[in-house]
Amino acid sequence: MADSGPFDIVVLGAGSGGYACALRAAELGKSVALIERDESLGGTCLNRGCIPTKALLHAAEVADQSREAAKFGVRATFEGIDIGGVNAYKDKVVSTTVKGLTGLIKARGIEVVHGSGRLTGPTTVEVAVGEGRARTIEGEHIVLGTGSVPKSLPGLEIDGERIISSDHALLLDRVPGSVVILGGGVIGVEFASVWRSFGAEVTIVEALPHLLPLEEESSSKRLERAFRKRGIKYEVGSRFESVKTTPGGVSLTLEGGRNLDAELMLVAVGRAPVSEGIGLAEAGVETERGFVKVDEYCRTSVPTISAVGDLIPTPQLAHVGFAEGILVAERLGGLAPAPIDYDGVPRITYSEPEVASVGITSAVARERGHEIKEVTYDLAGNPKSKILGAQGEVKVIAAVDGPVLGIHMVGPRVGELIAEGQLIYNWEALPGEVAQLIHPHPTQSEAVGEAHLALAGKPLHVHG
Repeated sequence: MADSGPFDIVVLGAGSGGYACALRAAELGKSVALIERDESLGGTCLNRGCIPTKALLHAAEVADQSREAAKFGVRATFEGIDIGGVNAYKDKVVSTTVKGLTGLIKARGIEVVHGSGRLTGPTTVEVAVGEGRARTIEGEHIVLGTGSVPKSLPGLEIDGERIISSDHALLLDRVPGSVVILGGGVIGVEFASVWRSFGAEVTIVEALPHLLPLEEESSSKRLERAFRKRGIKYEVGSRFESVKTTPGGVSLTLEGGRNLDAELMLVAVGRAPVSEGIGLAEAGVETERGFVKVDEYCRTSVPTISAVGDLIPTPQLAHVGFAEGILVAERLGGLAPAPIDYDGVPRITYSEPEVASVGITSAVARERGHEIKEVTYDLAGNPKSKILGAQGEVKVIAAVDGPVLGIHMVGPRVGELIAEGQLIYNWEALPGEVAQLIHPHPTQSEAVGEAHLALAGKPLHVHG
C-alpha cells in the first residue's frame, strides 16, 4: 500500500496517553495520524481496565446496598447476581463511551489507522493493515503510547481458564465460588471487593507486609480491617511458590509449604509495558527493564520520538497518560508546558471501602528530611458519613510551619473527595489557608476541612 503523510504527528497507540496527545495536537492545528491495533479506540483503560472494572464495582455496591437495606428501614431482598445482566450493563457503558470517543476523534480531523504498527525509522511507522498488506506512515514526530498488558511471575502460566489475568476476569460468565488473588495492589484489591460482594470466597496473597503497599500504612491497615469485617481473607508477607490445577480448580503453594485451594486464581502482580516488537532498538530508542526511557518532557533518546503512558516508568494511571499526552502535544505545538509532578497525581483504589491519596506518605516525607505534623479525622464524627453508614478516615500530613505534603483517605466514595486534596497539595496550601475555607454541611467533604482545622490548631468537631 502507498505511503501516507507526512503528518505533523504520528501516534502509535490509541489508549489514554495516545488519544489525549492526538486530540490536543489537533486542537493546536497539527495534522495527526492515530494508529491502533484493536478494533476499539481507548486502550486498556476504556476497554479492559478503569471503565469496565468500575462498572463491576458499582454493580457490587448495589448488591451490598440491597443486602443492607433493612438497616435504613427499607424492605428489600438480595436474590442473587445475574452475571449476564451485569456484563450487559458493563459492556454498554464501555461501548457507548468508545462510540463517544470515536466520534470526538473523527470530529477533530484525526486520521485513524487500524493495524499493528512498528517503527521503521526515526520518522516512519509501518502498519500491518491486513493479510500481507502494510502501509508506511511518515510523521515529523512520532509519539509512542503502546500501553501495557497483565504480567505474570516466572514459571507461572496464565491459561485463561483456571489461572486468569484481569483481562479474563472481565469476561467471566459466572461468579466463581472461590478465588485466590495473587497480588494485593490496586487490581487485586478491586477484584477481591467485587467478587466478595457477588458472593465469592476470596483470599488475597501479597508478598509485602500490607495490602496496597504503596499507600500510607494507616490507610492499608484500615482497608485490611474493613476487608476482615467483610470476610475477605488475605495473606500478607507471603510469597508465591507454585500452583497446580486440581479437579476442583487450583491449589496454590506458598513459601513454607502452606496450600490454598480455590476454583480460580487471579494473577494481579502488575502490568508490563508493550515494548517488544515495535522496532524500538532498530530506531535507536533506549529502554530499561522493558520501559522506554524518557526525560521530564517525555522525550526519548531519539529527538523525533516521544513516549507516554504505561510504556514509560511513570505511574500506570489513565489520568497520568492523559497529562503526558497533553504535555507532549503542547511541547510539539510550540507551547511551554511544565513537567508533571507525579507526587501530585491523585491515586484511587475503588474497592469497598475506597482508598484515595495525593502527595507523599509520612514515611517518604521523613525520608526526604521533612519535620511533619499529621492529623487523622475519623469519619465517625462526620454526620453525612453516619447517614450513609460509612466508616473510614481522612489523614492529612503537613510540614511543620509549611504546606500540606499528603492527604490519605479511606471510606466509601472518598475518591470523589481527593480532587480537593490534589488542589491543596499542588497549590502548596498551608493548613491554615485550607482551614479558612467553608465546606458545605452535611457532606463528607467536611472531613477534609475538619482535618485542616485541627492541623491549624483550631479543631471544631474533634478533640484538640
